Amino acid sequence: MDELDRNILGILGADARTSVATLARRLKVARSTIQARLERLETSGVIAGYTLKLGDEARQGRLRASVLLTIEPRTQPAILTRLKAIAEVEKVFTTSGRFDLLLQIAAPSTQVLDQVLDEVGAMTGVKSSESLIHLSTRIDRAV
Repeated sequence: MDELDRNILGILGADARTSVATLARRLKVARSTIQARLERLETSGVIAGYTLKLGDEARQGRLRASVLLTIEPRTQPAILTRLKAIAEVEKVFTTSGRFDLLLQIAAPSTQVLDQVLDEVGAMTGVKSSESLIHLSTRIDRAV
C-alpha cells in the first residue's frame, strides 16, 4: 500500500458512500486510477466490504455489554459454535491474559441481556464470566 491507497482508505473510512468521481477529484487523480486501486484493494482483501455505521438514533434502546469469559481448555470450538447461534452476540475475540474470550453483546432490553448472560454462563466449558455494561460512548473511531 502506498500513500494514495492510504488516502483512499481514509476517505472511505469516514464515508463509505464517497463516489469514485469524488475520490478522484479530492485526490487529484484520474477516475480510472481510483477504480483500479479500489479493485486491487478489494481483490487483495484490504477492503473486505462497505458498511454503514449506525448513529445514536438507531442505537437508542439497545444495551451493550462486554463479557469476559474464562473457559476450560479445549472447549473453545464448542463454545464458539453455541455463541454463533445467539443473535445478540455481535463479536467474539480471543484474548491473552486472565480471560480467554471477550464477547460484544447488544440486546434490546435488560431482560434479554440477562437471559443472554445466563445462557452464556451456563454453557459447558465456561468456568467464569465478568460482564461490563456499556453506559456511554466517549470515543468511537470504528468504521
